[in-house]
Amino acid sequence: MGTAGEVFGAFLRLGLTAFGGPIAHLGYFRTAFVEKRRWLSEADYADLIALCQFLPGPTSSQVGFALGLKRAGPLGGLAAWAAFTLPSVCFLLVFASLAETLGGPAWEGLLQGLKIVAVAVVAQAVWGMAHSLCPDGPRAGIAVAALAAAALLSGVTGQLSAIGIGLLAGLAVLPRTAIPVRTEADNPDKGRRTAIVAMALFVVLLVLPPLLSAASGSALLALFDANYRAGALVFGGGHVVLPLLESAFVPRFVTESQFLAGYGAVQAMPGPLFTFGAYLGAVGGGFSAAAVALLAIFLPGLLLVVAALPFWQGLRERPRARQALAGINAAVVGLLAAALYDPIWTSAVLGPLDFVSATAGFLALVLWRVPPLAVVVALALTGLMRGVAGL
Repeated sequence: MGTAGEVFGAFLRLGLTAFGGPIAHLGYFRTAFVEKRRWLSEADYADLIALCQFLPGPTSSQVGFALGLKRAGPLGGLAAWAAFTLPSVCFLLVFASLAETLGGPAWEGLLQGLKIVAVAVVAQAVWGMAHSLCPDGPRAGIAVAALAAAALLSGVTGQLSAIGIGLLAGLAVLPRTAIPVRTEADNPDKGRRTAIVAMALFVVLLVLPPLLSAASGSALLALFDANYRAGALVFGGGHVVLPLLESAFVPRFVTESQFLAGYGAVQAMPGPLFTFGAYLGAVGGGFSAAAVALLAIFLPGLLLVVAALPFWQGLRERPRARQALAGINAAVVGLLAAALYDPIWTSAVLGPLDFVSATAGFLALVLWRVPPLAVVVALALTGLMRGVAGL
């Protein structure tokens, strides 16, 4: 066992330097904790990734939390989450405060450039996820059906319908697969009482805040509910949270322009993409709202890790569970593709120059393997120069 301070120091370095999104983060974690520090074996690390991919929530943050939990107990889990998350939050709060005070053609051009970043990055995410999660005809069909549900049905109804289609279709049409039992898994009886409490809290916080918000009219409770529901219902993490947050925040808390500019900005930050929720809270209600939003969007994913760890080995060996997950993952591709069209494409690509910039950014990410941070900087500067030139 290690200490919470040791965990915090290790993850703080990653929180300041881990650019590139959740898949890249998992690579950084492997290098830091499997190869260098040897906190766990390669097989145990693969088990953690499998668990967090199975659960809704931000995968890389859940893996980091689980690593801290295994290394130094509950305080270690919280230390890992805080150190990996807070640097990005601080950068985004600075951006949110600047967005409220600056103006003029140059600033508007910069914000438009960040909107174009969102187009390129989400298009890359759809492309990559389609290759890995829809490798055959049945799963491609599930993705198309989910896309139709998300595009034709508005808001949360469309999103939940898309996930439901994936779950049911996965059980109905996908082949059953299982993975062998691993003898070095954690003792399944360990921590079951804590797991049950965590699961109960997860359900209570999913059901109670919307009822209290409707009864009281509290904007802060509505903000908590919107972020908590997004964190609780998103499979795949990262970019997939975009449609849930967009339906909850636009136009009630932020404008569409503020939403897309912030989503572009978060691509330039290290750490998890879910910190976008803190930006939305800051723009919609100040720093206190940002703190509420930050807690709410990450809390369900962390509770689910605590709830699932003692039961994971038995669950992952069930072929029906793996069928359902494969169907849900395929539906996530359709859900994200629908968000790529609306609101991202419809709000950001307003003319030929926007289309050229978005295409160049997409090709730079997918074909030329340019680092995401470099693409963000290039498109933001392009937008700024276009604003100054009046284009």
